[in-house]
Amino acid sequence: MVCVTDHNETAAAVAAAGRDLGVRIVVGEEIRTPDGDVIGLFLTERIPYVLPLAEVVGRIRAQGGLVYVPHPFDQVRSSLGAVLPRLCEQGDVDVVEVFNAKIADQALNDQAAVLAAAYGLPGGAGSDAHDSDGVGAAWLEMPDFDGQDGFLAALPRARITGEYRPHAVRYPRRVI
Repeated sequence: MVCVTDHNETAAAVAAAGRDLGVRIVVGEEIRTPDGDVIGLFLTERIPYVLPLAEVVGRIRAQGGLVYVPHPFDQVRSSLGAVLPRLCEQGDVDVVEVFNAKIADQALNDQAAVLAAAYGLPGGAGSDAHDSDGVGAAWLEMPDFDGQDGFLAALPRARITGEYRPHAVRYPRRVI
């Protein structure tokens, strides 16, 4: 299973899900909100970005999707760390990413794991692959499942595997 969660877009995930790739594709989207990024998993339609966080969570839930919080304490990316405890208390979070392959400081991943445990939430892992070298930097080995409920039931038994991989250079220097 691969969760395809492009920024503010679902078209590639939908296209991949429609092809016979030999792997199950979960359609998702990483959505920018004024409070930070949030991922919707098991989506049926795209959610516009820069909407208020509560509205994004509502739209994910309205589709029967799951709310996944990526890189919650990363200090250089748009993260929900400041508002995450409140979201967890309100029951607005289904999964907290406890390993992100683009975070060099493991203490930030550990902080996410502590928060997830404190609220009884399962942990996820993300390659955060913005380039082909990043694909597969992190994954979960978990029991097979069917649908969103099965995914959530299997997730606590998952084994997280991953390694740090830095972001690719976005604009390579031109050699003159």
